[in-house]
Amino acid sequence: MAKMNFGGVIEEVMTREDFSLEKAREVLKDETIAVIGYGVQGPGQSCNLRDNGFNVIVGQRQGKTFEKAIADGWVPGETLFSIEEAAEKGTIVMCLLSDAAVMSVWPTLKQHLKPGNALYFSHGFAITWNDRTGCIPPKDIDVIMVAPKGSGTSLRTMFLEGRGLNSSYAVYQDYTGKALERTLALGIGIGSGYLFETTFQREATSDLTGERGSLMGAIQGLLSAQYEVLRENGHTPSEAFNETVEELTQSLMPLFAEKGMDWMYANCSTTAQRGALDWMGPFHDAIKPVVEKLYKSVKAGHEAQISIDANSKPDYRVGLEKELKALHDSEMWRTAEVVRKLRPENN
Repeated sequence: MAKMNFGGVIEEVMTREDFSLEKAREVLKDETIAVIGYGVQGPGQSCNLRDNGFNVIVGQRQGKTFEKAIADGWVPGETLFSIEEAAEKGTIVMCLLSDAAVMSVWPTLKQHLKPGNALYFSHGFAITWNDRTGCIPPKDIDVIMVAPKGSGTSLRTMFLEGRGLNSSYAVYQDYTGKALERTLALGIGIGSGYLFETTFQREATSDLTGERGSLMGAIQGLLSAQYEVLRENGHTPSEAFNETVEELTQSLMPLFAEKGMDWMYANCSTTAQRGALDWMGPFHDAIKPVVEKLYKSVKAGHEAQISIDANSKPDYRVGLEKELKALHDSEMWRTAEVVRKLRPENN
């Protein structure tokens, strides 16, 4: 473990130098890793593990996703099986199904877990709120987690570029005495940049807060509010979009991603600096109560229940697609399509 100073707070993290890929291979040399589900996280984690030399199989139901797995090189009857077959063969069962799918598949999956197996998640949802999901694991297995801080697509893309996506990790249940070693080996095997410790409860709570907050919900709310105000005051779609979204994503985000917000501020005009420093306080004060309300809702289990209830509706997919279409058809994101086409690399 490496001790790192995060803004004055000392935190232990695991890097590739601390836990090498060779060590990970040694730890998992006798394991059969069964990746259950080939949706959001499944492709990236399974392909990275395979490319890193681990013994990996995939379990997926027949359909379009099964065909995608074949296109990615998984061979039916050899490395690609039904969910039940893969779970039966695996000594480490990586449950990478959606939260809704975990609930429906869990009774079947549980039947194939044998003493000494490891049950792996990349999200703490099903275990943290198992009074609602019904996902209560047997006592004679390890229950572990590695949660990449990004999509499976990003995990795979960064792996192919020789980089890594940071991940959190946790041990919920250590039956074999090898749970932590298994967890870290899998974290390195899937291509994590560095690994930081959490718990299932903390991961689930922070993840749901982040998705609803700055990562997805809040950013859309902020962008649409500014775009609307500019349009309502006579600015054209192109001007409103460029000042709201395009400059943020194409110019400023790469700067603060590279060296921090202060560095980005320092590389902007003095007028922009003054305005940012003056207005970050009012925005903070307006937004923090909303984030506090959101966090309390997540921690109390309300957001988990909303998700469970919504995902359980037979027409959920139809309703979801309708909501996403409305977002897509909004003027701001239709403007985005035109702006993207006008970027120099597309001409």
